[in-house]
Amino acid sequence: MTPAPDQRPRLLLVDDEPTNLQVLRHILQADYRLLFATDGERALQVAREQRPDLVLLDIMMPNMDGYAVCRALKADATTAAVPVIFITALTDSQDETAGFDAGAVDYITKPVSPPVVRARVRTHLSLVRMDELRETRLQIVQRLGRAAEYKDNETGMHVIRMSHFAQLLALAAGHSPAWAEDLLNAAPMHDVGKIGIPDAVLRKPGPLDAQEWDTMRRHPEIGAEIIGEHPSGVLQLAREIALAHHEKWDGSGYPRGLAGEAIPVSARIVAVADVFDALTTRRPYKEPWPVQEALDHIAAQAGKHFDPTLVALFAPLLPQLQEIRARWAD
Repeated sequence: MTPAPDQRPRLLLVDDEPTNLQVLRHILQADYRLLFATDGERALQVAREQRPDLVLLDIMMPNMDGYAVCRALKADATTAAVPVIFITALTDSQDETAGFDAGAVDYITKPVSPPVVRARVRTHLSLVRMDELRETRLQIVQRLGRAAEYKDNETGMHVIRMSHFAQLLALAAGHSPAWAEDLLNAAPMHDVGKIGIPDAVLRKPGPLDAQEWDTMRRHPEIGAEIIGEHPSGVLQLAREIALAHHEKWDGSGYPRGLAGEAIPVSARIVAVADVFDALTTRRPYKEPWPVQEALDHIAAQAGKHFDPTLVALFAPLLPQLQEIRARWAD
């Protein structure tokens, strides 16, 4: 029977003193797969070939010191994301600053304490795992947005443009860069509920009849069901947007007839961004509107369809909006 592969994280230990490597081996070998190097050049070779999950790196080594090794790791795309912890006898604050400037995530002084080494390694491996999960979740969000595009007549460039418009407007409205970036990543899912709308309705070339329109108006709730309930972050924003981006400031929208600030601000921002791009883009059923006409229409709908405060902030963004339109043209 073939033994199961060893799934423990892999650490690269780098020190020109074999005794120091032995100390680290005894501390870490029970929980991790270990790789070793006694000079900088060999460390870089092993890192590129074996892709460790974390590097424990001495600073004072001949020929190529730890600072140079760390900078080389960070400059190489294959190893740039690997966290580096310096383990060194240097204790001056300037040495620590130099280590962090080189790209290290932590700094442990010799002689090492086994509990400290184990705790620091666990912490930084956990942070790497969290980053991987966050990136995976973001990719799932983006792929679901693409799935909706395949059902609709809109292009992938539409969701990219309107997402960047939304991020720009969020920043202009005073939201934090982190929240605006979450909005950028959530906005592509605004129409994910169209996955649940029959093609005969979604792609009908002419006007929808009353029954077909009732079917179409279900897509916000379908989108919210697809995304599900989440306490925070990108998926929470995505659900808010999917459910409420067709609500209108005066309460005449759907699916719940929300009005004013009862509409989540994420959906209010996306509504402006989405309509602006839809108006200024060619579709099978219409020619693109001139940009100024689209802005005039949005201004005329302030207090009716759109949040008037957001509308007032939107037109002054025209130079940046035009840059986005040029960068991601159909």
